[in-house]
Amino acid sequence: QMADSGENWSVGQRQLLCLGRVILKQNQILFMDEATASVDSQTDATIQKITREQFSSCTIISIAHRIPTVMDCDRVLVLDAGLVKEFDAPSRLLEQPESLFGAMVQEYADRSSNL
Repeated sequence: QMADSGENWSVGQRQLLCLGRVILKQNQILFMDEATASVDSQTDATIQKITREQFSSCTIISIAHRIPTVMDCDRVLVLDAGLVKEFDAPSRLLEQPESLFGAMVQEYADRSSNL
């Protein structure tokens, strides 16, 4: 049984329900604002898999801070203090020696290897 506003569901369960509703609507544009910020890594992976499979023909605009979330995107926009600093394919940004995105990916890799 579901309580008002899904209060008895986890954040991940609520996110998956929202994703299901969006799939049924079949929109051409999907906007996700930190869709996986408050979920565990397993739910994050599930949301990413569903997004790749169900929205392959959609334009997806995603605000995300987790590096794995944006690595398979067509383009990444890096903001710093509200200003656009970089905008390109992740692979191209990683090739640039002074890339902010590259530095974030390296920091993520360093932290992940220490776990």
